[in-house]
Amino acid sequence: MYKTILAMWAGGVLLALAAGLFMLARGAAAKPAGKLETLMITAAKHHLLVENKSARNPVPTTSQNILGGKQTFSHYCYVCHGLDGQGTGVPFADAMSPPLPSLASESVQTYSDGQLFWVIKNGLWPSGMPRANGILSDNEIWSIVVYIRHLPAAGSLPDPPAYNDKPCESPSSK
Repeated sequence: MYKTILAMWAGGVLLALAAGLFMLARGAAAKPAGKLETLMITAAKHHLLVENKSARNPVPTTSQNILGGKQTFSHYCYVCHGLDGQGTGVPFADAMSPPLPSLASESVQTYSDGQLFWVIKNGLWPSGMPRANGILSDNEIWSIVVYIRHLPAAGSLPDPPAYNDKPCESPSSK
């Protein structure tokens, strides 16, 4: 019995060494997800991982509420998504893994308002989307959803202030 266990352990060690040598010789590089992987994770997010599909946005779509959502978005979301929600001016947007989606894309816009609210409030695994619960009020989150439904054209807004060359102004310098 001990010989069987020892043989299994030795076999596992040899397999791990062979895999390690193979990776050293060939290299290990991350590559973008293929079409099937993308399709599967998108379906999982829309139908399994993201809840609140039937919730309705209590914030009406008015120009004032779109502007309010834009202002909240420009304080909380712009660092990753850019001011236009499409990654414009965000230097690392193309390097994120998984890729940072344009909020104007079909994959984002096909979420219901309730699902967008849920993603903003709770974050989204498996991505870098953090949760806003305890940071933003429900009303602020709903107003961001209104803004996401009315994003400006990509590149129509300036680059995010965090990524320009101008020094930040302190309140005392104004």
